[in-house]
Amino acid sequence: MTDPARRLSPAVRLAPAKLNLTLAVVGRRGDGFHDLHSVVVRLALADRLSVAVRPSGDDSLHVTGFDPGPTADNLVLRAIAATRAATRASWPGAPAPPPALAARLDKRIPVAAGLGGGSSDAAAAIDAALEAWDATLPEAERLRLAAAVGSDVPLFLVPGAALIEGRGERVTGLHGVRCRPGEEPGVLLVTPAVPVHTADVFAAWSGGAMAEPGVARRASEHFASEFGSGLGVPQLIERAAVLASANDLAAAAAAVVPELVRFRRAVMRLLGRPVGVAGSGPTLWVLYPSANEAEAAAAVVRTAIGEGPLVAPGDGSPFVTATTIESGAELADGASSAPGDARRDNR
Repeated sequence: MTDPARRLSPAVRLAPAKLNLTLAVVGRRGDGFHDLHSVVVRLALADRLSVAVRPSGDDSLHVTGFDPGPTADNLVLRAIAATRAATRASWPGAPAPPPALAARLDKRIPVAAGLGGGSSDAAAAIDAALEAWDATLPEAERLRLAAAVGSDVPLFLVPGAALIEGRGERVTGLHGVRCRPGEEPGVLLVTPAVPVHTADVFAAWSGGAMAEPGVARRASEHFASEFGSGLGVPQLIERAAVLASANDLAAAAAAVVPELVRFRRAVMRLLGRPVGVAGSGPTLWVLYPSANEAEAAAAVVRTAIGEGPLVAPGDGSPFVTATTIESGAELADGASSAPGDARRDNR
């Protein structure tokens, strides 16, 4: 058994972005959350987190890339603190508490974009902290810990595609996309420089900014059944138009950011393909048969923005990238995929 204080290398995890291919809001719960029915996939786009034992002091966090806001509010530190409390009596150095950790986070996923980056970071922090302390938790206890940190965290405990229900704590793995390694479907992501907080979007939904009730839920249930046994890439692309319209929060996101409607239509005209809204927005997504085709589309969007025909909401340039849907295998970059804000207001 390794003495955590003598560990020479940090524990490293990649925290993948997620994409809600469907998102139905079933209703509001008495605890302030909302019941959901959503088919979710993980993307190759990922943050990178490393943690190492500190010889003294408190937990610390250094962030590069996208600015996630005040360090004290970051879910990585919250997740580390919650994991310490859960393992205090069971880690190898008990009864002393697990030592402080120094965390470094490379934020590659836009913040408040509907891509779950904060949730994924939190789950990665739980997993990395356990490794750094040479500690373990039974699966059921780890799931409870993840749900306590936040609604979306249990999602990142399941590799690949999944169906999430309840407020996000019920996660069922799905087969997802049937394809060979290197042949995963491509995804174009376009995130306007307008952070959108999920609490505001749900408030707009509760206030009546919603599509026809039940439509997204029926589409989500049908797609979950198909995705459960797996779909080939061509079959997934054939369903892109249905999936792009199967998001109950799209109308609410547009109520929060009215310019999003015009921008989404402009991207649709430019690319000639269905364009969906990721989670609670404002990120737009477009499916492609391959990573190369998604990258070509990203180049078209960047050129249109740079030359002026495509005007995005916000004061700065949007984040435009091409990525792929992960099949559940280990992520690249030399780190294993991690279980993964999980705040009530940041899905």
